Amino acid sequence: MYEQPDQALFNMVEQQIRPWEVLDQKVLDTLMAVPRVNFVPDDQQGLAYADTCIKLNHGQCMMAPKMEGRLLQAVNLQAEDTVLEVGTGSGYLTALLAKMCKHVYSVDIYPDFIETADRRIHTAGLTNATLEVGDAATGWSHHAPYDVIAVTASLPCSAQVYLDQLKIGGRCFAVIGEAPVMQATLFQRVDRDQWSQESLFETELPALVNAEQPQKFVF
Repeated sequence: MYEQPDQALFNMVEQQIRPWEVLDQKVLDTLMAVPRVNFVPDDQQGLAYADTCIKLNHGQCMMAPKMEGRLLQAVNLQAEDTVLEVGTGSGYLTALLAKMCKHVYSVDIYPDFIETADRRIHTAGLTNATLEVGDAATGWSHHAPYDVIAVTASLPCSAQVYLDQLKIGGRCFAVIGEAPVMQATLFQRVDRDQWSQESLFETELPALVNAEQPQKFVF
């Protein structure tokens, strides 16, 4: 028998996320306020609070909970922020972002992800998330510029198409590289032509559909 969801949720936050250097109380409170089990596919409910990525359709996955916590902490969300999420997936991270910002625009290339996530977010009582079907592999200028951009799949080459859509001072979380070496990275726009970047941790995620690929040398 599984633990009661509230106890499992508490254990996830205290035993997985907090030890992974997620100490921002606002982030921890948000994670406690959104039951992850409500966003996990029915056939994987038993893994809702486990320290693992959860498989979704189309070869995609939900990040492990500690990664989601680190992402939220890194982008330093403010109540007045406008956020772009590239890759809606289950809608769980969308809900967390919505809890912490003014408005989140979330884009996914798969209509079934958007349909399911929209229903889950509506059930959670959140009204400040706009979910859109589309290909955001080259950015999503419809609502730009953004205070925060969160890319939930890996980018083999560069995040530059998203960095150009940040406001000055805006932050972007992206996982850069190819398996087996990928780096979760935080970028911040310093001015019109300059960005800082900070490596956060090594990880591995499926590549964003249609993302720019590195040039291959042919001998």
